[in-house]
Amino acid sequence: MAQEVIEAPLPGKILEVNVSVGNAVEESGIVCIIEAMKMENPIMSPVKGSVTEVAVAPGQTVKTGEKIAVIEY
Repeated sequence: MAQEVIEAPLPGKILEVNVSVGNAVEESGIVCIIEAMKMENPIMSPVKGSVTEVAVAPGQTVKTGEKIAVIEY
């Protein structure tokens, strides 16, 4: 199966993670919320599939391009 690696589009702090390994996720489903410049930015799945890896946790700071999750589709 193909894999989609979801990366942070902007630097910020992870406020919440809405998926865990094994979860099914829909296209445009919210994977996590990143706070950047005092705004909450939802990070959405570009594909429908199954979460195989979650690389972040609430409270963690991420940089642009850092891996957030991997979805198999």
